[in-house]
This record gives sequence, C-alpha cells and structure tokens, in this order.
Amino acid sequence: MKKIFSILFIFVAIQTFSQGPKVLIVTAHPDDETMFPVTIFKITHELKGTADLALITDGSGGYNGLVASSFYGINLTDSATGRTYLPLLRKKELFCSGEVMGIKNFHFFDQIDDFYQLDPKPFLAGERWDLSFCERKLDKILQDGQYDFVFCLIPSIEQHAHHKTASIMALRAVQRMKGNKKPVILGGRSLNKNYTYSFSQLENYPETKISTTAPVFYFDRSFGFGENKHHSYMIVADWVKSCHKTQSGDMDASMHKGELETFWYFDLNGNINIESTKTFFENLRNSGFPTK
Repeated sequence: MKKIFSILFIFVAIQTFSQGPKVLIVTAHPDDETMFPVTIFKITHELKGTADLALITDGSGGYNGLVASSFYGINLTDSATGRTYLPLLRKKELFCSGEVMGIKNFHFFDQIDDFYQLDPKPFLAGERWDLSFCERKLDKILQDGQYDFVFCLIPSIEQHAHHKTASIMALRAVQRMKGNKKPVILGGRSLNKNYTYSFSQLENYPETKISTTAPVFYFDRSFGFGENKHHSYMIVADWVKSCHKTQSGDMDASMHKGELETFWYFDLNGNINIESTKTFFENLRNSGFPTK
C-alpha cells in the first residue's frame, strides 16, 4: 500500500509540474480577444495550458454589422434591433471564437454596452456599471483560478472607455489579491512590424504604469513555415475574427493584418517576474511550428 501511495504521489507531482500556463483574459466586448488570439491558441493547444475569459459588457452596443444583417436576416445597424438581438448573438460568436482558441470557461458580467466614449470615470465610479458586483465576481474568479497570467487590453488614451475600464478593473483586482501568488498581468494589442506605437501610462491611473525595465513582449504570428513558407499563424487570427460576424465592418478592416501580438508588462508586477515572463514567451515561440 505504501508503494502504491508513493507511485500515486510521484504521478500527481509530475502532472502538477508538467501542466502549461493558466491564463485569464479580461475584456470589455466580444471580439476584443482578437488582439491576441494566437497567443491564446498556442497556450492551450501547444503549451497544454488553459485559458478562461471574463467578459464585462453584454455587447449590445456593437451594431455595425452591415453585411451581417444579410447573414442573420435582421437589421444589425439599427440600434433598437441591435440591442435586442446582439447580446445573445455576440455570446454565440464568442463561443465560436473560444472554440478556436481553446477557451475553457467563460464568465459573463453583462454590464451595459452603452455607447462609444473615451472617459472611464463614469464606469469606475459605478455610475454606468455595477462596480461592486464586478469587483466581487472578478476577485472570486482570480482566487479560484490561481492563474499565472492575466491578459487585458492596453488602456491607452485613444481606446474606448469600456476597454480602459475593463483593463483598470483587472489591474486593481490583481492588486487586491492577498498572498505571494499573484498572476503577472500584461496589456496586449496587435500591431504591424513597423509600428511606432508606445505606451507608458494612462494619465491619472497609476496602476496602468508600464515597467521601464521590462521589454515589450511579442509573438510574430506572420512568420512563415512549412512548404514554401505558405503557412503562418495569421490564419488562426483570421479564424477567430471570422467568428464575429455581427462586427463585419471592424473585422473586414482587420482581416490578415497585425503581424505582432504585443504585450506590455505593468509596473505593479514588480521586477521579480520579468525573467519568468521572458521564459514564457520563449516557450511560446519554441512550441508548435517554428517561429522567431
């Protein structure tokens, strides 16, 4: 019996240390995950990790689907029609996207996707969203999930207020966590190789400050491989984008664009996690098919 117990203990230990990274994605809208879908795909399919997604809004404000109106047979450019049908349609599209990426669990917060704006203050003040509910739910997800990484969008000044608010909520939730085991939180977006974009901090929100000692991490999803280098991970990003049919205008403009999935390292992570994050991205590039 003692021998059997020892064998079982060794087996469990091997399983524990051999599992891949655990990631939580925190975004405002269905389709925001199209900023870094290949990174998620490689985590779940090639590093044998897991990914969950926390979606803050109900997606009811995304009525720009001109071509999608023909596909679904309803006028998705009309706000009243869109607000009636979009919450369910966009959840279905997110499940499609999640199937490609390998998302394990979805957490829906169903806050109002009201209208395009830039100021996150009304949301962070609890005037437009139920902030206490969102904070409690996000805290529990992080506590139960024991994640290695949290991915959000970079909350730069030109971004939708919903994007900024979701990212700030994620940053604050990581800050609130007790104990030494906190996930590394990264802000991502897709960019072209010749990008000039930079980000250091969203004014008046110190939690968004980017580390000055960490590099900008990236995965090049355009790198060619296979016969005549006709293959690349760009196709995975296109698979994910194609799921979001209600957003036909935005997705049409983004198909097969953005070679790099880039990630900024927030200062609140501390310098102690920079090397492990470097190792994570090295493992990401070395997994699956050869990239650089």
